[in-house]
This record gives sequence, structure tokens and C-alpha cells, in this order.
Amino acid sequence: MTEISMENIATMLVTSSKGILAADESTGTIKKRFDTINVESTEETRRDYRELLFTAEDVSDYISGVILYDETIRQTGSNGITLSQTLSSQGIIPGIKVDKGAKPLAFSDGELVTEGLDGLRERLQEYYELGARFAKWRAVISIGDGAPSQYCIDVNAQALARYAALCQEANIVPIVEPEVLMDGDHSIDECYAVTETTLKTVFDELYKQRVVLEQMLLKPNMVVSGKDCPDQAGVEEVAAKTIYCFEQTVPAAVPGIVFLSGGQSEAQATEHLNAMNALGRHPWELSFSFGRALQASALHAWQGKSENVGAAKTAFLNRCRLTSLARDGNYSPDMENN
Repeated sequence: MTEISMENIATMLVTSSKGILAADESTGTIKKRFDTINVESTEETRRDYRELLFTAEDVSDYISGVILYDETIRQTGSNGITLSQTLSSQGIIPGIKVDKGAKPLAFSDGELVTEGLDGLRERLQEYYELGARFAKWRAVISIGDGAPSQYCIDVNAQALARYAALCQEANIVPIVEPEVLMDGDHSIDECYAVTETTLKTVFDELYKQRVVLEQMLLKPNMVVSGKDCPDQAGVEEVAAKTIYCFEQTVPAAVPGIVFLSGGQSEAQATEHLNAMNALGRHPWELSFSFGRALQASALHAWQGKSENVGAAKTAFLNRCRLTSLARDGNYSPDMENN
């Protein structure tokens, strides 16, 4: 790719009507997805599935960047062109997941810390040569049974900031992803409190470690009720509390917030994103970095069969179009049936 400043890359990723496709499922995670459609997860089937997403007609109308997995950024498509180049040729920016996953946190029962800092500087240099211009690191914060501890929030925030600084050193835009999980029966107010504390801690660490806010993006959870909460918050409450939380914690210098879907259904994630953008202008662009919430329909349509590739692409593009409308506040649930 041509050399473009990190500020410009960050701005391009959150340009109007577009967002990010998260196609960075680990080998273990994509196997679970393939298991639901009875497809064996092999290097070839993983490539074929991701290639169909990346080559859907006019996908660049809705997708500004794609987060790739280590295997994928090295793969060549059926046309002999690398998947990274396939994206770049359409004006879609390739990105890369660089963390090594969440592992048990020492002396903290059940909490997790994300690993992957060892050797990251060298890996980032290689990923840059392979075409990556932005990266992603996910920290996982759970609610319940006394969790999260400030200890867990602190160590994950420190790792996120170290990762972000190394990315910017390598001319790669970091996406900082502190995810407060939906798992549990907690209320939306509990989610708000934990999300607020987490984001305040993360931005404090980013400041300490000299991360340039104009050269990064935030990928947070929405403030929602726990999956098992009997009193589920409505769309308007989710939108209002999420925006208020960010107004208290996210500096205006950050170019954009690209939400994760976090286990929400395609329609749920889209409706929440739309409601937030419909509230008016915000200090930051509000976009998306969805995985399952963009891919579920396409995966179901594909079923691992070459004769279904066209139907899968159509399903994927339809979901991208609806999410693009929500990114601009122009979506309606009535569109789901059209």
C-alpha cells in the first residue's frame, strides 16, 4: 500500500457510511462457527469463506477495512493474488489481529489478561510489509462474582497501551478494544459502571504511555444489559447510556469509535448503532467493527458449498448495507424484511 499517515488511515476507517469487518477469528473460533454448519475447518475452507466475503461485489461501498488473522494475511486467493492485495485493490484497508488471546490472570480467580506483547515489535514490522495498516488487540472484562477487580482492569489497560504505542512506532493504527462482556445477569447500570471505570483506566494508561489519540480508534462494547438479565434495556436506553458513558470517558481527539457487536444478533447490533447515530453529531465518528453481526447470515447461506457462494455474498452485502445505513442513522427495523 501507498504510505499514508496514521491520522489519515484512522479517519478513512471511520468515513461516512462505512465500517470495519472483523474477519480475525482464531482457528479455534472459526472452527466453532463452521461446526454450526457442519463444515470442516481447514486452511482451504477458511480461505474460501473469507475470500467470498472479500470479493462480494461493491463491498467497498460499505467496508473501509478488514481485520485479518495471521493465517489470512499470508494466504493467496483462488486468483493467485494475496487476500491482503485483494482488499487493497478495492480501496479497503487491511488490518491484523496481534494479540495472543486472553489467559488466566495470576492471583485472580476467573479473570483474564490478554497476552502477546513478547515479540510484538518484530511482528508488527512483518505485518506492515504484508500490507497491514491497522491492528487490533482485545482485552476481556467480565462482570459477576466480585468481578471485575481493579487489578484486572489495570493490567489489561497497561497491555492495551503498550500494544498501542508499539503499533504507532511501527506506523500502524491501533484499534484499542476493551470489551466488557455481555455474559451474565447484570443490569445495564452495572454494565455502565464497569465500562466507565474501564475506559477511564484505559485512557489514563494511553496518556502515560504517550499514545497519540488522533492516530488510534476505540473498539468498545455498547452499554447493554447482561444476556441473562430478566429486565432487558430497550434500544433508546442503550443508545443514551452508551453515549453518555463515552462523553464522560473518551477524549474528543479520538477520531472514531468502532463498536464490537459482542454477541448481539445482527438486527440488535444494527438497531443499537442506528439509535446512537440518530441522536445527532458526536465528538467522534460512531461506526462498527462487527464480526458475527456482519457474517452470520452469510455463513448460514454458504454452508460450505461452492454453489451457494452467490447466495452467501448476497446475504453478506445485504447485512453490510443495513449496517452502513445504521452507521449514518438511516436504518429502520422494517428494512430487515425487504
